[in-house]
Amino acid sequence: MRRLAAATTALGLAAALAACGGDDEGDAGGSPSSSPSSEGTSAAPDPSGSTSAEPTPSDEPSSEAPSSSAQPDGPPEVVSTVVTGLAAPWGLDFFADGDAIVTERDSRRVLRVSPDGEVTELGVVEEAAPDGGGAENGLLGVALSPDFEQDRWVYLYLTTATDNRVVRARLDGDRLGEPEVLLDGIPNGFIHDGGRLEFGPDGLLYVSTGESGEPSLAPDRDSLGGKVLRLTPEGDPAPGNPFDSPVFSYGHRNVQGLAFDDAGTLWSSEFGQDAFDELNRIEAGGDYGWPAVEGEGGGPQYVDPQQVWPTSDASPSGLAYADGALWMAALQGERLWRVTVDGRRAVDPESFFVGKYGRMRTVAVAPDGTLWVTTSNRDGRGDPADGDDRILQVRP
Repeated sequence: MRRLAAATTALGLAAALAACGGDDEGDAGGSPSSSPSSEGTSAAPDPSGSTSAEPTPSDEPSSEAPSSSAQPDGPPEVVSTVVTGLAAPWGLDFFADGDAIVTERDSRRVLRVSPDGEVTELGVVEEAAPDGGGAENGLLGVALSPDFEQDRWVYLYLTTATDNRVVRARLDGDRLGEPEVLLDGIPNGFIHDGGRLEFGPDGLLYVSTGESGEPSLAPDRDSLGGKVLRLTPEGDPAPGNPFDSPVFSYGHRNVQGLAFDDAGTLWSSEFGQDAFDELNRIEAGGDYGWPAVEGEGGGPQYVDPQQVWPTSDASPSGLAYADGALWMAALQGERLWRVTVDGRRAVDPESFFVGKYGRMRTVAVAPDGTLWVTTSNRDGRGDPADGDDRILQVRP
């Protein structure tokens, strides 16, 4: 099940695009490159390789307590289409009243979307510099402050002409203020820009980054590329980080999904190259192996993934936790994965909606317990249908 990567030298843009059937997120045209598995059936092995010893700083989010509050029961169901006509929605978080804040990658718009489909433009992030044409950069993740009702901070991850960065801006009514830079200098590229933001139960901000098509950045702990970062709300390295820097874990290729379960364990979804996409349990100080290894089985110095998939079945982006399971949106795989959380293991993957809605980008848990899932068929690599892109409301 394990492929050893051939080299640790940086890949040029052409080589990076050649990987994984053309790119991380799937070939233009939007069709999976192999026959999709049936809805509700497992299509991924459960790796049994050992994991490395885990550093245990006092404020690490992981816990030994079982993290499954309920076992999944029956298939998920799309109960409504919240909104249509969006353009490559990427980031999504929720206000307390059930409205969502949504970013569009290429238009650079920040939107407020109500459950009844009303869309309000909150602002345009002019500093964002998407390349378009199937690029993976632009205006990406969004997260509201845990104290949003008091401080009104909106956190954003974006690509500029020179780097990727984390910024925050205050929301005054329906207008987004000027962004304040919290962390810059994250390597950027046409591909592999990461971009997910997630506040943990510890009140700290977790940030996923990609290695921007240069694999040698991933194991380099002095680089911010190919990492999961942990920051204070002001953008400083969080106290207790394993390397006295923003870096929390390293050796990642391109992480676009972060989610905490109800025991405080952090999980991530990660693009592989041409063999295996990964679902990982994130450990403080852990080395996840890229580019030395892809998938599981690389030796005790690396943290093995909890699940792996052929890239044609996944190309995973967004990740969320609800009802005792992780829910992972797949781009090239054009499906929604459900993976049961059993203590500190992720087991029994099942896929749903295969090919029905096209590329799935982001999944988030709404205040009412349903999932909102965005499509990504207008991102330059999909095959848009009438009404794309859309947000689906899913009963888990």
